[in-house]
Amino acid sequence: MLRVAIVDDHRLFRTSLSMLVSTFPNVEVVLEAENGQALLINLPACSVDIVLLDIQMPQMDGYQTIEHLVRKFPEIKILVLSQITTRESIHRCIGLGAHGYFSKNSNPEQLQTAIFDLDDQGFYFGMELGSVLSKALVGEKPGKYDDTVTLSNRELDIIKMAAKEMSSAEIAEALFINVRTVETHRKRIMEKTGSKNFIGSILYAIRRDYITLP
Repeated sequence: MLRVAIVDDHRLFRTSLSMLVSTFPNVEVVLEAENGQALLINLPACSVDIVLLDIQMPQMDGYQTIEHLVRKFPEIKILVLSQITTRESIHRCIGLGAHGYFSKNSNPEQLQTAIFDLDDQGFYFGMELGSVLSKALVGEKPGKYDDTVTLSNRELDIIKMAAKEMSSAEIAEALFINVRTVETHRKRIMEKTGSKNFIGSILYAIRRDYITLP
């Protein structure tokens, strides 16, 4: 059973989201909080696997909450839920250590996919997010970034497939390798790109035009 915490300052949205998430198979909402401070106060008494986190909240916003969660509860996966889908916000959240970013304008069915992907792969990267980032990065100068990192063709293949929402098992089957090898490649890619999680490596590749998304 996946244990989920929901953090959002709008009570009606928080309650509605809790009701929705509770309908997902093998998922249980064990904690609701109106801001990051309330979450951190109550978190030690709960066993939580995934936090669904809003950004704009009083007292302690989503950015500050991510920092605290990564430092104090590194085992918990963080999925940001926000109506803000700017490049700056997405990169800031991922850079701080969030494991995924989900638009509040997305279909409810996609949220179930996001939660299960987060549990299965350790990150969530939806095609909608990829489209937002690709459009936002048009015209950026590659020279702004460090290009000393060299990624192999196999590593780029794995990044591209992950960005298309393929699971480790699907990637392994497509490349005729085993799942453990895929995970080894992912760890190496994260080390090379200096990313806290694999979604950071995907963003790294997009910003340097190593991969393109529709």
